[in-house]
Amino acid sequence: MEAYLPVIWAGLIATAVALYVVMDDFDLGVGILFPFAKKEEERDAMMNSIAPFWDGNETWLVLGGGGLWVAFPQAYAVIMPALYLPVTVMLLALIFRGVSFEFRFASKPKHALWDFAFTAGSILAAFSQGVILGGVIQGITVANGEFAGGAFDWATPFALLCGLGLVAGYGLLGATWIISRVEGDLAEAARRQATVLFPAVLVFIGLVSLWTPLQFDRIAERWFSTPNIWFLWPVPLLTAGLAFLAWRSLRLKQEMVPFFTAVGLFLLCFIGLAISTFPYLVPPSLTIWDTAAVPASQVFSLIGVVFMLPIILGYFAFVFWTFRGKVRVGEGYH
Repeated sequence: MEAYLPVIWAGLIATAVALYVVMDDFDLGVGILFPFAKKEEERDAMMNSIAPFWDGNETWLVLGGGGLWVAFPQAYAVIMPALYLPVTVMLLALIFRGVSFEFRFASKPKHALWDFAFTAGSILAAFSQGVILGGVIQGITVANGEFAGGAFDWATPFALLCGLGLVAGYGLLGATWIISRVEGDLAEAARRQATVLFPAVLVFIGLVSLWTPLQFDRIAERWFSTPNIWFLWPVPLLTAGLAFLAWRSLRLKQEMVPFFTAVGLFLLCFIGLAISTFPYLVPPSLTIWDTAAVPASQVFSLIGVVFMLPIILGYFAFVFWTFRGKVRVGEGYH
């Protein structure tokens, strides 16, 4: 049983990250697209479309980070100093973004500063998350179980590419969310934005998919050695098929399908990256078993997660069901 505990915790953390991608990144995308709204009423509608959801979505980020600290303390002790700067920027960006969200409505009509903070916080948070992801994938220098690199080891072209790709991807999620939640000219503008962002996201997906096996031998071996290749080929095939459905749904002016297909693309990319790195939690040297906490600590924390996770999921289901309707310009929850 003890050997399976790190696998269970790795699955929980991966689930938390995936749920964060699904539930929080569309509201970061709305912030990224915020400056492109032409009218004040449209910007209000964009913020109101995410008002019931945004503050609860960070729950999954807390669960992922807290789970890493509790279940894999050695990995936490290595990853944090290696990525201290982008993690700090991400947290500060999320704080300023959250403050600006609340203060913008309270300070009307003089809220230009909070508009800027909302957009800048969204862009910086998205970019930092991409840099963190790229920094982990490319590998962290470890010696004697401790971080042995420099403060700027993460600042590579690959990590910066991942940062830009995540900004474009979150923008796409935000545009498809607006399509599904808002009506009129704002929804049509978001559809036009999505048709521009979608090809850009596919380019970033293609670049990362080619870059990783070409630069990192461990990833190339994972994907292209036999018998792995026979089991893993459905992942890129499903990605291509879902990309076609996403583009088709945009061209047909469907409302809900673009958002769900965009989310599906993100989840497939996440699965692909997980396949590339598992079981390494700190590539290319420390696995989930190398960095796991003692079994008693993992079991104790797991009991709390087993009780709390259904409650959290139930809360999100209730909120999304309660506020399932569309937001019209001039209406909102503030």
